[in-house]
Amino acid sequence: MKQPVIVLTGGGTAGHVSVNQALIPVFLERGYRVHYIGSKEGIERELIGDGHPEVVYHAIQSGKLRRYFSMKNFSDPFRVGAGTLQALSILRKLKPEIVFSKGGFVSVPVVMAAKLANVPVVVHESDVTPGLANKLALPFSSQIFTVFEQTLDYVPSAKSTCTGPIIRPELFTGSKERGLQLTGLTNDKPIFIIMGGSQGSAVLNDAVRGTLSDILEDYQIIHLCGKGNAEKQLDGVDGYVQFEYVTTELPDLLAASDYAISRAGSNAIFELLAIHKPMLLVPLAASKSRGDQLLNASYFASKGLALQVEEEQLSDLSMKEHFHHLVKEKSRLLSNIEKTTEPKTPEKMAEMILSFQK
Repeated sequence: MKQPVIVLTGGGTAGHVSVNQALIPVFLERGYRVHYIGSKEGIERELIGDGHPEVVYHAIQSGKLRRYFSMKNFSDPFRVGAGTLQALSILRKLKPEIVFSKGGFVSVPVVMAAKLANVPVVVHESDVTPGLANKLALPFSSQIFTVFEQTLDYVPSAKSTCTGPIIRPELFTGSKERGLQLTGLTNDKPIFIIMGGSQGSAVLNDAVRGTLSDILEDYQIIHLCGKGNAEKQLDGVDGYVQFEYVTTELPDLLAASDYAISRAGSNAIFELLAIHKPMLLVPLAASKSRGDQLLNASYFASKGLALQVEEEQLSDLSMKEHFHHLVKEKSRLLSNIEKTTEPKTPEKMAEMILSFQK
């Protein structure tokens, strides 16, 4: 009997890959051969191509979907077209039962190719409003899964379901003891983890480092600063440890942390919610994005699940005062967090995805 095949796609940021990482072990356990179509140089190649040797990685061309003027806007449609042909060739050879797309610009040619190959496609949207890649993918999809209930207002109702977030199970296996050993920090002062996303946040990096000595009088910091953003002169500073990027260490670092200050990407904040971490969200400004993080953060703040401060207002108070405010609000936030519904397991989500296979 032919072993069934599933194709996953998504990339550009870690958030477009982490959901697929949670699902891969489930599909393998169910007897599927798992293939991944991603870009040649995106973060998905490192996280999947290098991090999951049990998955066959296929690299295709893809163009970036920009909302601003660039000369590359004229050439990238041709790259998308070439990527679609490459993806179509891959799909015709693999003959998968279904394609699951997490979004990001590399997913567009894959979803278009799946339609041409008559392969069902399930698209997953994490933000309140669909991203540009998923907007382009909607006409070619068989079903759309959303994290937020409000997203159903922006997608075709006949083929949309609010499923909630998918949380990587390894996040629940973190050890505070291992985290303290890894960082060299102690239980003497509260520990804050600063998370700027897979690429880091210059705004958060500067805000923390600008008043670091003041903050360290009362707190300790685990700083995920983004690749290329570590400052050597800060190595060895008591109470402060910086990482450019982490993978397997993340559960332990989160377990060691008492509080989180983070950008407001959907996957990250739902993961912090799932592990009951009091958080202050600093969403990416509308001038730098399509505003999705602002909507995500606003939703969490309105439900009493997080504090929110816009990056333009971050300097209204000292960074240490923002730390103090989060500590003061800990009990209220945790009370609300504990009332939230448990997220679906990867097993349940995989079952829902596979229900649409041909």
